[in-house]
Amino acid sequence: MYAVFRSGGKQYRGKEGDKIKLEKINADEGSSVQFDEVMILGEGDNIKIGTPYIPKTSVTAKITKQGKSKKVPVVKFKRRKNYLRQGTHRQFFTEIEIVSIGKGKTKSNAPKEDEKKVAKKVTKKKVAKKVTKKKVAKKVAKKVTKKKVAKKVTKKKVAKKVTKKKVAKKVAKKK
Repeated sequence: MYAVFRSGGKQYRGKEGDKIKLEKINADEGSSVQFDEVMILGEGDNIKIGTPYIPKTSVTAKITKQGKSKKVPVVKFKRRKNYLRQGTHRQFFTEIEIVSIGKGKTKSNAPKEDEKKVAKKVTKKKVAKKVTKKKVAKKVAKKVTKKKVAKKVTKKKVAKKVTKKKVAKKVAKKK
């Protein structure tokens, strides 16, 4: 039985006992890894194709090696511009050995609980945003009313000062 599964943005085909080099996986050598994104599972005429993944199916593998691939030359060159840059690159990889293919403990059951938690958090955030918006609106309203009151008070004070000056001028003229 073989399976086509996804890891590191790429698809790999393997059967039990196969050794495959994948993009680097952050795990120790000897530990086991489970790939839940299985797209095709089958043997001969009996093939299951997922849309996009087959539910409750996984590929279990054991990490046999972590390493770097061979050096690959990297050349940047533009003709007639006196431009040449040469270098090399070594890509990290993880070599796995497929232990089992088929039904197994998958992540598909866990997200339901996680989704509930996320939904609760989202609703709490929305409620908090509404409450904070109301608080901000109240504060802004208070500030605006305070400014209006302050403007009225300053206008009255200015008017009183002006009238006092006028009265003082009239009194000075009479004398």
